[in-house]
Amino acid sequence: MAQDFTLTLPDEAATLAFGEKLARVLEPGLNLYLHGDLGAGKTTLVRGILRALGHAGKVKSPTYTLVEPYTVSRLNLYHFDLYRFIDPEEWDAAGFRDYFNPQSLCLVEWPEKAQELLPAPDIDVRIQPMGQGRHIRLIANTDSGKQCLENLNSV
Repeated sequence: MAQDFTLTLPDEAATLAFGEKLARVLEPGLNLYLHGDLGAGKTTLVRGILRALGHAGKVKSPTYTLVEPYTVSRLNLYHFDLYRFIDPEEWDAAGFRDYFNPQSLCLVEWPEKAQELLPAPDIDVRIQPMGQGRHIRLIANTDSGKQCLENLNSV
């Protein structure tokens, strides 16, 4: 089973398209943690995922709201941005733990801000800017994550 998936995306359109491709293999219960500097393309990738799942509205980074919930297609998707966390204990105080369940798909930007409190990720997504594009690497950490990446290879 695939444990690692690497790709170079030449521009924003390619990042959106890859998000759409990734959406086809995502299942409820998965947790994806998005790593990368400010402006790396994390929210762009999420926008591609959400569009493929049928969300037609605006997709913004939840930097100030901390979480944006979406009910799309066959699942509840929660897009977190923990960039503004000062103390990891904010995680429990906000009640976010309940969002991580078998019926939900959770996408977390800046997971390192609450890493010791978060459930283990099924897939770590590492995004690095490269000129106008990005280098993206997906690393499976669980059997569910490995199955997802295996399915991604055949989409």
